[in-house]
This record gives sequence, structure tokens and C-alpha cells, in this order.
Amino acid sequence: MLDALTIVIFPALMAYAAFSDLFTMTISNWISILLVVAFVVIALLLGVPAAAIGWHLAAGLVVLAVTFAFFSFGWIGGGDAKLAATTAVWMGFDHVTDYALSSAVIGGALTLLLLQFRRLPMPEWARTRDWLMRLHDRNVGVPYGIALAAAGLILYPETQIFIAALGA
Repeated sequence: MLDALTIVIFPALMAYAAFSDLFTMTISNWISILLVVAFVVIALLLGVPAAAIGWHLAAGLVVLAVTFAFFSFGWIGGGDAKLAATTAVWMGFDHVTDYALSSAVIGGALTLLLLQFRRLPMPEWARTRDWLMRLHDRNVGVPYGIALAAAGLILYPETQIFIAALGA
């Protein structure tokens, strides 16, 4: 049961965050809170030493400090900053650099795709879809939570918590 929970909870919350950002351009605080709480609970149930849990939480705090600076400059949204930090908790210091690089590459591709999309005229049927019109609006940012979630999902099978769950 614990291995199933470990395999499902992180991907489910990341997918929810990505779709939430796509459709509403927001990532609710409860997603980030639940990600941290779920990590700690699962890690404790798997018998991960407290020091290792602390290092994972420290990775999240480091990323939060960096992404908070990005947020203060207006480069990313607050939900994106929190999602990146809580994902870093799951990644730990072992994978946080890979996570940052993967997020940047995927985010760059997403941005280029969105810029191309915004150059196209919107068909009549799409004009009634608020989320599509928001994505098409050149004055609206990029739903970067999609890139953050995708990078987290790609790297998740390599994380210590995922590997520990499969070995439990």
C-alpha cells in the first residue's frame, strides 16, 4: 500500500498543479502544502532517517529562496515559486540541479510554443473558452507550472523516495 501511495501521490499532485496552471493560471497553496506533508509522512513511513528528511526540506528551502527572488523581480508567479520549492523537497539535493535544468529547458520550449500559438488567429469555437483566450493573450504570462510539473515527473523515478518505496 505504501509503495502504491508513493508512486501515485506525487505524480497526481503534479498533474493537478499543471492542469490548474493551464486552465486558471494559478497553483493553489494547498497543493504545495500537501506535497510537503505527503513527502514527510511517506518518508517517515519508509523509515527514511530524520537527517535525510531534513536535507530534503533544506533543498526545498534553498529553492524557495531562489524562486522567491525570481518572484520579487516578476520573473515567475508565486504559485510557480512554491511548486518549484515543494518539488525540490521530493528531489532532494541529489536531483535539484537536474530539476532546475529540466524545468528551464521544458519551460523554454513551452514558452516558444506559446509564443507561436499567440501569433495564430483564434477560431470562433475557441473564443468561448476562457482558458484558451487567456493562453492566447500576449499580456498574460506563461503557465510555467506545466514545465515544473513535467520536469518533476520525468525525474521522480530517479529520486531516493521513489527508489526506497519500490524497495520497501
